[in-house]
Amino acid sequence: MHAKGTFEVKITPQPPQDGVDDPGIGRLVIAKHFQGDLQGHSRGTMLAVGTPIDGSAGYVAMEWVEGSLQGRHGRFALQHSGSMHRGSPQLSVTIVPDSGTDDLAGIEGALTITVANGAHSYDLHYSLT
Repeated sequence: MHAKGTFEVKITPQPPQDGVDDPGIGRLVIAKHFQGDLQGHSRGTMLAVGTPIDGSAGYVAMEWVEGSLQGRHGRFALQHSGSMHRGSPQLSVTIVPDSGTDDLAGIEGALTITVANGAHSYDLHYSLT
């Protein structure tokens, strides 16, 4: 199955925690609002590292998405792994296995994110088993 739409995202940097965080690793809270085939919101946490080379960085994130996906209600978790090598991005966003609840129990798949002209869109390829 296939779902597409747009989303707004708010990213809020968090202060380092003494004795826990390395100051070179940014910790951020992410909140998204989805429109389109997926109607809902998400909250999650991102860890990011920049480098001295302009355009090179990496991040990982985990987020819970809750809402309605093509009329099916529930929630599921997304796992992100992204890097940027001198401006060239590579991103993998997958649904965490067995994270689906309610009508979304058994959901599997991957999400593609596109950013164009400051707007975010998603393309979700998924199956329900």
